[in-house]
Amino acid sequence: MKKRTIVIRLLEALSDTPVVFLRGARQTGKTTLVRQLLEDPSGVENSRRYISLDSATALAGALEDPTGFLRGLKKPVIIDEAQRASVLMLAIKEDVDRERRAGRYLLTGSANMLALPGIADSLAGRMEVLTLTPLSQGEIAGVREDFIATLFQKDFPSKDTGAAASKKGAILKAVTLGGYPEALSRSDPNRRAAWFDSYITTLVERDIRDIAHIQDVSGLIRLLRLLGARSGSLYNQAELSRSLGMPASTLGRYIPLLEVLFLIHFLPAWSSNLGKRLVKSPKIHVCDSGLACHLCGAGVERLTDDPVLAGRLLESFVAGELLKQSTWTEHPVTLYHYRSQSGEEVDVLLEDRAGRVAAVEVKLAAGVAWRDVKGLTSLRDALGDRFIRGVVVYTGEEVVPMGDRIYALPVGMMFGE
Repeated sequence: MKKRTIVIRLLEALSDTPVVFLRGARQTGKTTLVRQLLEDPSGVENSRRYISLDSATALAGALEDPTGFLRGLKKPVIIDEAQRASVLMLAIKEDVDRERRAGRYLLTGSANMLALPGIADSLAGRMEVLTLTPLSQGEIAGVREDFIATLFQKDFPSKDTGAAASKKGAILKAVTLGGYPEALSRSDPNRRAAWFDSYITTLVERDIRDIAHIQDVSGLIRLLRLLGARSGSLYNQAELSRSLGMPASTLGRYIPLLEVLFLIHFLPAWSSNLGKRLVKSPKIHVCDSGLACHLCGAGVERLTDDPVLAGRLLESFVAGELLKQSTWTEHPVTLYHYRSQSGEEVDVLLEDRAGRVAAVEVKLAAGVAWRDVKGLTSLRDALGDRFIRGVVVYTGEEVVPMGDRIYALPVGMMFGE
């Protein structure tokens, strides 16, 4: 198994927090990661028990008598797929309040339990939430990357450390592969496509029906395919509704479900006026670029021939990599997109806790022109000293200064040490 960068944060959370919830999409490696905790570094089994609610017997016990179910488990315990029995959360709260010890419960879930009614409130102050994403490019290569911290540091690298990964062909291949471990393990494109088909079927037939009891699976799959082709674009619910021939009310129920299952994520619009951030349209991204490519039938050859689609999917890929790194970075940030009143745009804006901003523009080209940095210069001029750095990532091989605090740099630098 690839080494997961988030494991350090997971161990830290278990050392001082009673309940830790490791969430993420199916097939990202949650179960494999937590089962590794059943053994300490020397290989000696510890006292942490593992139980999965994918077991019909365990699930029945948890649903029928949550308190009795927990009482019968030796602590500390790992409860896998905990979202299948949300009734456990109140019982966990009561147990933790009786005996508050760090690491007492490690929960995993392939649906975001915090989006389910009452869950977040019941464990407030008692639970830390971590997100396990599909593999990042650094994890695939076996290096620990933290490009976010690099963006905010005082001295910026002047030399590319990932030129090989910056070649257009290599980048487009990485975009089509995505980060799901099982998909990456299949070298045959047809077998990889078969895995994605099975993955989508499992999510729709099982998880979505478990959560929402939705019967119109064909409508959901049509929505997913359309979102694959529009990943990286502004979210327009009315336009999506017209394109699908689907009532806006139905679409309004389906989109949150896809978020809960970590299939899509939104980048909110950034504004210096906090109130306006809720009004402007967000950008919608499929969480894994490989899944997005599969949904719209895009391999490397098609992306090479269709630069518009390739540009959007590359933007989604870069936004996804930054989102992955945000789960472990030493410099915590929130991700947005930016659009000025005069129409200048920046693909990803990162704001830290001090209100300082760095920004990333994505360019599918081997060169960068001055027009490609207009959004970054607009943002820099508007923010002044709050603007730390702006970069255009591209498929060339040189780091090139493009003005005060603005650089063009190879996209491969995002994935190096």
